[in-house]
Amino acid sequence: MIFPIGDENVQGGAKPIFSYAFIAINVLVFLFQVTLGQQGINQFLTTYGTIPLEIMNGEDYFTLMTSMFLHGGWMHIIGNMLFLWVFADNIEAVIGNIPFLLFYILGGLAASAAHIFFNTTSSIPSVGASGAISAVLGAYLVMFPASKIKVLVVYFFRSFTMPAIFFLGLWGVQQFISGFMSLGPATADTAGVAWWAHIGGFVFGVAFGFLFRNRAKGASSAVEKPEFV
Repeated sequence: MIFPIGDENVQGGAKPIFSYAFIAINVLVFLFQVTLGQQGINQFLTTYGTIPLEIMNGEDYFTLMTSMFLHGGWMHIIGNMLFLWVFADNIEAVIGNIPFLLFYILGGLAASAAHIFFNTTSSIPSVGASGAISAVLGAYLVMFPASKIKVLVVYFFRSFTMPAIFFLGLWGVQQFISGFMSLGPATADTAGVAWWAHIGGFVFGVAFGFLFRNRAKGASSAVEKPEFV
């Protein structure tokens, strides 16, 4: 498995207030979840996760927001927060704090809309920040395609760098392939993941990124984030 562990940071610009605030909120909510016990966690996720069938019936619209801050397990939140930590701050630095806040929330809503569209009769709750983070990745791909991404190959515990357009481009292709595969009979590779939420968020982020692409070109790059190794 390959994980991003750092990138080239934009100098100056807005401080990543909301990028780090979202990480803190997600972690705090997850730590609260683990105190509930398994039965309590299941009930919590069912109550505050987005259930497509309920949304289609005009019920529980509030879950479109609350579901963005819930996670199903340790690997789920660790992976999501790692991607958010690496990629979100450059976007917030360029577009500003309040625009980033709105972008993140709208990206999460776009992701949920895509998931619901392809799963209108599902009664399974969808949870996680993945949709909003996918929007961040889409915007980053357009705004910082040449940025050097430091990635960790877990199997070898070695790191190397690659351009964002390559890393995020491959990530995007994987989401689309898995999304279309999920339209058929469920397999071990497609079950349990809201692929169309990832795709919906990613497409929203790409479209958003073009609005600020020229502004991002004027931002200078500097020191990389420290590695998690």
